[in-house]
Amino acid sequence: MIDPTATVRLPPLRDADLDDAQREAVAVISSGPRGGVVGPFVPLLRSPELMTRLQLVGAYLRFEADLDQDLLELTILVVARHWDQQFEWGFHQPLAVAAGVPLEATEEVDRGVAPSIGRPELRSVWQFVTELLSAGEVGDDLYDTLLDALGESALVELVATVGYYTTLALTMNVARTPPPAGAPLLRDRDGA
Repeated sequence: MIDPTATVRLPPLRDADLDDAQREAVAVISSGPRGGVVGPFVPLLRSPELMTRLQLVGAYLRFEADLDQDLLELTILVVARHWDQQFEWGFHQPLAVAAGVPLEATEEVDRGVAPSIGRPELRSVWQFVTELLSAGEVGDDLYDTLLDALGESALVELVATVGYYTTLALTMNVARTPPPAGAPLLRDRDGA
C-alpha cells in the first residue's frame, strides 16, 4: 500500500506550465463526461496524446459500453483492490454502490473475498477478474459462465476494463496520486 504521507511524484501541472499539446488534451477531456483533469489524468497529462487516447477508451467503457454499470464498477473495485490503488477505490466505491452493488459486497471485495450478496453475476465477475489478474487467463468453466451471463460484447469489455483500470492503477501508484478528499479508503491487507 502506498504510504499516504509520501510525496506525490507527478502533481497537477499549473496552467501556465502547459504546452500547446497539453492544453489541447485538457480541452478534450474537459469537454467530455469527466469535465476535467483528475486522478490518473494528472500524471498522464505529461504525455498528452496518450492521455487523450486512454481517456477516450475509458469514457467508452464507463459511459457507453454494453457491460452493466454495476458489473463495471465492481470490476474497477477488484482491480483497485488487487493493485492497492486508493484513488481508484475512493472514486469508484461510491459509484459502485450507486450502481446497485450492495455496500456489504464492496466491503467483501475490500477484504479480498467474493461478494456473498447481490445478484449472482457479481460473484462471477469477481471470480473472473480475480483469476484474470492472478493468472493472466481464465478457465473454461468460468469463461462459459460469464459468456452465458454477459454475451460476447460485454465479456470483451470486461476484459478491456481490467486492462484499462490496471493501466490507470499502476500509473497512479507510480505517481503516488492521492485519493479524493474524504473518499472511502481501502483497508491494509492485514485488515487495518
